[in-house]
Amino acid sequence: MAVLERSELEASPLADLHTIANEVGLDGFRRLRKADLVDAILGESGKAGDSGSEGPEQDRDLADSERPRRRRSPRARRTRDAESENTNADADDADGESTEDGASKARRSRRRGARGGSSAAGASTPTDARAGTAEEAGETPARIAAGVVEVLGNGSAFLRVDPPEPSDEDVYISAAQVRRCELVSGDRVTGPVRTPRRSERYPSLVRIDTINGESAAAISDGARYDELPVDWPRERLALGSDDPTLEAIEWLTPIGRGSRAIIVGARHAGKTETLHRLLASLQGRDELDVALVLTGARPEEIAQWREGPVVPVAALTFAASADSQEQAVERALDAAKRVAARGANALVAIDSLDGLTPAAARKALAAARNLRDSGSLTVIATASGPLGGETTVIALDAALTSTGRQPALDLINSGTLKPELLVGEDGAEAITKARASALEAVA
Repeated sequence: MAVLERSELEASPLADLHTIANEVGLDGFRRLRKADLVDAILGESGKAGDSGSEGPEQDRDLADSERPRRRRSPRARRTRDAESENTNADADDADGESTEDGASKARRSRRRGARGGSSAAGASTPTDARAGTAEEAGETPARIAAGVVEVLGNGSAFLRVDPPEPSDEDVYISAAQVRRCELVSGDRVTGPVRTPRRSERYPSLVRIDTINGESAAAISDGARYDELPVDWPRERLALGSDDPTLEAIEWLTPIGRGSRAIIVGARHAGKTETLHRLLASLQGRDELDVALVLTGARPEEIAQWREGPVVPVAALTFAASADSQEQAVERALDAAKRVAARGANALVAIDSLDGLTPAAARKALAAARNLRDSGSLTVIATASGPLGGETTVIALDAALTSTGRQPALDLINSGTLKPELLVGEDGAEAITKARASALEAVA
């Protein structure tokens, strides 16, 4: 079994902890607080490791079939059926098709195997320590699949064998494999496949052998995103817009690749509209992977965003719980981190951080960075005020916005750290003079 580190568990979102607890067969985990859940997972995983219960998935199924089966009460059967339907509904909503979530059956077999304490030795491949291989269980995978990954909104994925169109030959990839192998949409993946079990529509990937032509093990052993060396943003995002406010942002509060940028202002200052126009100016650039997350939004704003140039990957109203909003942001940022670690440039826009707890908002903003030897992750978010740690603050003046005057930029309260790296020494001097003039006008 792969060693579970306390620090990694404590840094994981609650949804991931629930998935791990489900896999190791921890009873009643949904009633535990996060700290108690971490302790319980560490204790339960240790028991499972001692008994060798983290072996191949097929061995666990065989061991389970050989044990005397206990009669379940009708209430227990209804509970398990409801859990299965809820799990499958997530995949149906994300993929738009009525599919059986292969991960739900895999998790149930893992839970039964962990309770029985009988299985083969743990899988040696680091890409999916819990999944095991079909060969070890005495079964032969139906085939070796190769295709392009399409990550779904619920964290799982499909291997499209004939991209970009879906087909019945596509292969299901569990959310655990997506996380462990840090897969992103567009990755080319190969690996052995097992045939669908009863009630499953798609075959499932047993393990991941290669990612974009390289060994999955070598990629998994690479440095983590948070440990990669970083630099100050050095490449300005050119907006190229005729909008007066966007022009002012581009030259007086420049945003670079890897910036932590926040658009702030009082209510009705135009934060959401400014972000909407900014993303419209960046839309369609092949060199930039853009994702939008709406948290704490008005239903009318969600409808407007969905009709715009950038469709949100997640959209939650102000009625959604803080946990669900935090998880939506984390999923988008995790995918963007994988893009940046692979050497590409990602941008995550969040409207707004006010829908998150202060700690979650700071964590989301802190994810942005310009990786020295790789790509970049830029975060542009709206909020009622700065959080601290931003490299760019774009303050809007509600009085200017309400009277229709442009640009609506509050230059005195706006600014970019080390602007000379983005606009040169002359540009930085021009910013200083513009701020001085704004101060004189106020005085």
